[in-house]
Amino acid sequence: MHHWSNCALIVFSHLRWDSVFQRPQHLMTRFAKTRPVFYIEEPIFNDGLPSLEVNTKQNGISVVVPSLPGKLSEEEKFIVQRELIDSFIEQYKIQDYALWYYTPMAIPFTQQLKPRAVIYDCMDELSMFHGAHPDILTHESQLFNLSDVVFTGGQSLYEYKKERHTNIHPFPSSIDFEHFHNARSQTLKVPEDQQNISGPKIGFYGVIDERMNLSLLNGIALERPNWQIILLGPTVKIDATALPRQPNIHYLGQKTYKQLPAYISEWDIAILPFAKNDSTRFISPTKTPEYLAAGIPVVSTSITDVAQPYGKEGLVYIADTVADFILSIESALELKTKDPTWCKRVDHFLSKTSWDKTWQAMADLMNAAITKNTIYVLEAT
Repeated sequence: MHHWSNCALIVFSHLRWDSVFQRPQHLMTRFAKTRPVFYIEEPIFNDGLPSLEVNTKQNGISVVVPSLPGKLSEEEKFIVQRELIDSFIEQYKIQDYALWYYTPMAIPFTQQLKPRAVIYDCMDELSMFHGAHPDILTHESQLFNLSDVVFTGGQSLYEYKKERHTNIHPFPSSIDFEHFHNARSQTLKVPEDQQNISGPKIGFYGVIDERMNLSLLNGIALERPNWQIILLGPTVKIDATALPRQPNIHYLGQKTYKQLPAYISEWDIAILPFAKNDSTRFISPTKTPEYLAAGIPVVSTSITDVAQPYGKEGLVYIADTVADFILSIESALELKTKDPTWCKRVDHFLSKTSWDKTWQAMADLMNAAITKNTIYVLEAT
């Protein structure tokens, strides 16, 4: 039965492969070492004929970008995407494959496929994001029915979804420890755009969108003009004019995953200044363990999956108001002097998790589903 464990993986995602390097990228680069991985993005719209562009990345991932004419109706978009996917599978002679979904919105044009298994990696509650498609929950129900195994991006999301599937497992954000641990070495070259920023550096990296508490950032900057707030990452889905503009807030734009340790190594504190709203209710920020691995004290708003376990373990400061956040940053600035064992406690906690372990556990559950379905098919024939 075991030869199915190398069947291809066709992934449907709402996230662009070349955007922020996060959960799908961590997992799929590992899967690509053992099987072909086709990562299918959401379509881009233009005036041309429908087409698929396939780009093979250095790590063996084939990124597939559908192009559709912009003037199609919703129903026509699904029909055209279905035809594109079918011809793509035929052209690449993909016979044995599993389907891996990050977005339920791929369901209308993939239900005709005959996979060995269906996996739903529910990394966020997408229905609560700004501009979510009105049909997303309907399609998610269909996806739950089709799925052999479901993963969730964190513990709170698992609690919210667990009644909906019999084979569902929480996989909170994991970590590539060595990569971020490099930030602790003093040998990294200081990035040019951060060189002339002097004073205590308080940093954040990631997407700047509706999940960010902009008034909190503004308040901290106003109250502590000598603190320098550094934000790395693209601004998405919110108007850039809404961003707080203060002399001590620095927007340095998006950086590559590879560049991050050099930036963080210069920071005194890392922050998770998330708003408390629907879009952050179930998030499990990958940044939490990454900041900690870099040896940087962290202050976060009371996001459920940060407060538990990191806040509870005394590894992250939790604060929600401007005043409390400032107090927490002040405590965090003295943390390493006051608690010399902090880094050791962090490392012990982080040693329990890694993307390699997460990937292996997911691969085992997926392979079990493929094997079970294969036996079922063989018995039925």
